[in-house]
Amino acid sequence: VAQFLFVNGRPVRDKLLVGALRGAYSDFLSRDRHPACALFLECGPTLVDVNVHPAKAEVRFRDPGMARGLIVSALRHALAEAGHRASTTVAGATLGAFRPEPTGPRSYQMDPASRGPAPIPSQAVLSAAHAAQAPLQSPGFAETAVEFSPVAARVEPVIEQREEDLATPLGAARAQVHENYIIAQTADGMVIVDQHAAHERLVYEKLKRQMAENGVAAQALLIPEIVELSEGDAARLLEQADTLARLGLVLEPFGAGAVAVRETPAILGEVDAGAMVRDILDELDDLGQTRMVADKIEAVLSRVACHGSIRSGRRMQADEMNALLREMEATPHSGQCNHGRPTYVELKLADIERLFGRT
Repeated sequence: VAQFLFVNGRPVRDKLLVGALRGAYSDFLSRDRHPACALFLECGPTLVDVNVHPAKAEVRFRDPGMARGLIVSALRHALAEAGHRASTTVAGATLGAFRPEPTGPRSYQMDPASRGPAPIPSQAVLSAAHAAQAPLQSPGFAETAVEFSPVAARVEPVIEQREEDLATPLGAARAQVHENYIIAQTADGMVIVDQHAAHERLVYEKLKRQMAENGVAAQALLIPEIVELSEGDAARLLEQADTLARLGLVLEPFGAGAVAVRETPAILGEVDAGAMVRDILDELDDLGQTRMVADKIEAVLSRVACHGSIRSGRRMQADEMNALLREMEATPHSGQCNHGRPTYVELKLADIERLFGRT
């Protein structure tokens, strides 16, 4: 992945910066994908130590939490400003899917260069050929009746549309095809919306907002689980105790080189507290901070959103489709589903005309 990180103009490869970048994009990309970026961080020379690595490839900030928070908040603010927009490459990929695949030169049966010596057919083959070419009695209309498959597309009856509906970014709903995709008309093109993926993102954002307002509920363990660690690991883990407590994981020191897990996030159900603590330590070693508990909680919210959203195959009325479009426009990050896939594709009128060779 093309990730270029600079601190005061010096190229670095620092795990804190990589972790901050991953944290900022954690809600927008699936777990196996990573953003491409060029990140420039400027700060006072007294706030960063550039001599912690022989090749000066790593740096150490005087206040690592402030540096990480600055990067995460700046990137998330920029992403939020994009609003409901989907990836700018989606429309190009859609047009590319319409282009015919290149094929090799055709070989014709009558081409002398491609045919070899003609084989002599057997008598059985000749008899079968004559029988196949014999004229048949023409059937009537009753015999030619065809069973048609169920309708795969449905056009909404024309309803009175306000002029401002077409002027909105996602336009006005015109049809639903295959009971999963909404076709909307905009002022200068059309939009195709995946109704399940779009509503899944809307429900997910609502759940996250409720969690941020009300906090993460914690469940107390009947018997606190004691996790034996080295003194250094226990100290590093307890430095994150306040952050983890806000996520429902409550830790307390338990003598030298051990911590007691007293509460775990209720939304995760029954968990292996010892394994979770060790996974958090591994993440602290790799990235300098941990998002493991938050990622687990958000993964549960994502699954809840998936099961609580509009299902594929459900018929929607025009007012329902338009309400979904308006909510998408009002919800940040609704251009991508919880798994990083686009929720809609936009084609400008010029793109559509190019598909039909009109430009």
